[in-house]
Amino acid sequence: MADASLRITEIFYSLQGEARTVGFPTVFVRLTGCPLRCQYCDSEYAFFGGERMTLKDILEKVKSYSPRYVCVTGGEPLAQPNCLPLLTALCDEGYDVSLETSGAMPVGDVDARVSRVVDLKTPASGESSRNLYDNMPILGANDQVKFVICDRQDYEWARLKVDELGLVGRVGEVLFSPSFGQISQRELADWIVSDNLPVRYQLQLHKILWDDAPGY
Repeated sequence: MADASLRITEIFYSLQGEARTVGFPTVFVRLTGCPLRCQYCDSEYAFFGGERMTLKDILEKVKSYSPRYVCVTGGEPLAQPNCLPLLTALCDEGYDVSLETSGAMPVGDVDARVSRVVDLKTPASGESSRNLYDNMPILGANDQVKFVICDRQDYEWARLKVDELGLVGRVGEVLFSPSFGQISQRELADWIVSDNLPVRYQLQLHKILWDDAPGY
């Protein structure tokens, strides 16, 4: 299996900008390719190209940074079947591993040690029809569900989905994030406080620190 390969856009070391481990130094393994086209996507550069790397080479590159945390992201990492053995191999190496996925791909075969960060697509994303709701009952306390909010309609939709899917208390974190440049950061914060929602508000730390530069 060490000879298994994946197409990789980049592997880099930085601060985690989102989710449960925000602020911690993290190695990011960004896989190439994505079947979705969300209107606010900030990683279009990962849709095509990339470099074919063996699992062994990926693990060696990750190890060179001596990390505690590793995040496998994209694109949509689960669009490559060999993402699953990569996740398991990273866990076997003793890393704290998270997976950033769109929620349009099945997550049931992901190693249970991985924290699955599932991005449920809102109506304004343009890709809400791709949400695979069969994933939701699979998620548990080690997992996170994220909503990127573009407008008030998205907020109301997300608020109802949190209740409908019974996410609070079942998954580890429910995350609401303002779509960068599309909605006021303070406005979303005010809505959450006004409705006393039991969700975690998050900003994208990397965009604040590095002005949305790729490979942050």
